[in-house]
Amino acid sequence: MASPAANRQSITTPNSAQWTTGLFDCFDDSSNCFMTWCCPFITFGRNVEIIDRGKTSPADAARTYYILGSFGFAFCYSYPYRKKLREQFSLKEQPCGDCLVHCCCIQCALCQEHRELINRGLDPTIGWAANVARMIQNEKVAPAVEAGMNRVAP
Repeated sequence: MASPAANRQSITTPNSAQWTTGLFDCFDDSSNCFMTWCCPFITFGRNVEIIDRGKTSPADAARTYYILGSFGFAFCYSYPYRKKLREQFSLKEQPCGDCLVHCCCIQCALCQEHRELINRGLDPTIGWAANVARMIQNEKVAPAVEAGMNRVAP
């Protein structure tokens, strides 16, 4: 069960309505690009765990993706998660509809979604629980005090 902190949206960059990388910027993260090209179901499972905030097991998502992909229908399962990711970060539907992006460029879409999560401060490779622990740990760090904000003693 997810902790209360896990249900909060933690974003390290502002919601800009723009993706932080383009759909075809796959080689910006060459290791993820290679992984996604060879085993897209692994990248998908990792992304889904983060997008669903730990409610969906990466193994279950990967298994379903793999089975549907065997029949050419993985995009039917994967594109709603792109939509959910866009809604979480107020991103535009670019360069075209989510279903069409996943139907025509599924590996590129999965790589872009992975990079988006990374650029927003969430690491799909470590899982939801570790991301929550990281968020909680980061909240315990004392905030920086700007110069000139000193309290004057009475």
